[in-house]
Amino acid sequence: MTNPETVKINQSVAILIDGNNIEMSLHSLMNDKMAMINFDILIPKLLDNRGLNRLIYFREGKSISSKLADRLHEHYHGSVVPCHKSADIPLTIKATQLAQKVDTIIILSGDSDYIELIRHLKGEGVRVEVAAVEKTTAPIVKAEADYFIPIDGDDVFVYNKPSGKPFKKQ
Repeated sequence: MTNPETVKINQSVAILIDGNNIEMSLHSLMNDKMAMINFDILIPKLLDNRGLNRLIYFREGKSISSKLADRLHEHYHGSVVPCHKSADIPLTIKATQLAQKVDTIIILSGDSDYIELIRHLKGEGVRVEVAAVEKTTAPIVKAEADYFIPIDGDDVFVYNKPSGKPFKKQ
């Protein structure tokens, strides 16, 4: 009999984040526009002892925090990609480019616009996981993904406006 602790997991994972979508969901979840992903909690939870191949945060708009970009690069060799409009098309293109290079793609968005991407990636033999706030995730996305990881208040921090320091919202 095999002990689960003796099983070596050798899976390569790409995490692709629709920043605008996930930020709006977090704001709704926490009822606070200063709510952000706590990457130090969420990334290890998503990887679950698998190797991180890529982490890309797609964000629409001109006001992308350089602190976020620096933090993702320093801690996860990740990057922030500014998008002209929605992140849907750039994220989809990158996911299809990575499909032959990774075992699993985790999409951080509950947007039903990604349903055809999920189906395509699965057809290419890629495991597709979706991490999102459950109440803002389209049911079809949860049904089509190989696995759904709910993002909850434990995965979030809220910036305290006066001091600029993050704190955990209770």
